[in-house]
Amino acid sequence: MEGVPEPYRGWTFLTNHARVLAAVAEDDTARIRDIAARCQLTERAVQRIIVDLEEGGYLTHVRQGRSNLYRISPGTVLRHPADGEATVAGLLALLARHDRVGAAASADASPDGRP
Repeated sequence: MEGVPEPYRGWTFLTNHARVLAAVAEDDTARIRDIAARCQLTERAVQRIIVDLEEGGYLTHVRQGRSNLYRISPGTVLRHPADGEATVAGLLALLARHDRVGAAASADASPDGRP
């Protein structure tokens, strides 16, 4: 089927829920299709994840015409007991800092990929 990403076989550091939440944080008006492409998930998977995030109190949405405007609840505590009092805002700040550092490192790399 065209447009459906290949399933990833193996483990990753971030869950698909974290990836979708980060995509929404980057663009709160993104379409399901755009979030799916960014996260390399199917549109149906993204729809299920958004429902999960809304039911968990991490995300809400408001219809604006034919689009959705998503709102993240930054003070919501992460679900796993080992995360203590870590919040969504802290997670997103960590991911954003990682993206900035990674972008700076890529810009500093030489054309052959070596620093």
